[in-house]
Amino acid sequence: MPRPSLNALRAFEATARLRSFGEAAVELSVTHGAVSRHIRSLEDTLGVLLLTRNAHATEPTPEGARLAEGLSRAFRLIDSSVEQVTPGPLTLSCSTSIMMYWLLPRLGDLHARHPSLQLSFHMAAGELDFSRDAVSVAIRLSTIRVPRDIEPEPLVDEWIGPVCAPEYLRAMQLRTPADLARTRLLASDTRPAAWHDWFEAASCTATRPPLAESFQHFYLLIQAAKCGLGVAAVPRMLVRDELGSGALVAPFGFVRGPRRLVLWVAPHLRDRPQTMALVDWLKAEWRRAEDRDG
Repeated sequence: MPRPSLNALRAFEATARLRSFGEAAVELSVTHGAVSRHIRSLEDTLGVLLLTRNAHATEPTPEGARLAEGLSRAFRLIDSSVEQVTPGPLTLSCSTSIMMYWLLPRLGDLHARHPSLQLSFHMAAGELDFSRDAVSVAIRLSTIRVPRDIEPEPLVDEWIGPVCAPEYLRAMQLRTPADLARTRLLASDTRPAAWHDWFEAASCTATRPPLAESFQHFYLLIQAAKCGLGVAAVPRMLVRDELGSGALVAPFGFVRGPRRLVLWVAPHLRDRPQTMALVDWLKAEWRRAEDRDG
């Protein structure tokens, strides 16, 4: 039997994964017709129907699903092997809020210490596929499901506490947690349980007022607190600069919350010198920041 071409196998795997000839064509930078011809050629070579086609969707047959699963594993291995020996920029994945409030102010130090390290960024905070998303290192909360073959590396405990604008503090006369009952509690859609976490971690028995307003991301929540819209429960690491400048105050301090930050490192890049340099810098910089706060 003739051996299937690599292009045909790539075209089939992409189409089976994306369930679309058009999306597979875009991913592979070829035409829709080329993808269709490759798959038809592969089916003729193997003598089996691999895809069912209709006007709305493309579905793998049982035989096609088995082949697609094996090909996906094989292509991930090929791509990872090539990436191991090919110099190129690393990609760091983290939330937009960590990027804005923690990483960006420190990137100058990273560039100064490692001028040859090329770094790009992937803004996300949830689950991750290292091969699909082409990520080298990820900063994640310990509550996020860990990808297969990844061993999380502890980074830092997350400390949380209420913050507000100094003017709001004076206007509301916030002296004890019980005074929160007459304030507007602000939250983030990405962490709806933040206030619950703080009340529990602080062993606070004061009455818990309902949330007044929620914002899509922490960076919007922090800005809302700076504008005097209420009191926000946030991780300390995101508001260090605002606390230092006096734009925000933390009337009751911070307590260790139920979450911690961890690092996920792509296994095939773990031993690359640039990866080790990035991981060591992240750990050292976070320890330095925590030691200052402690």
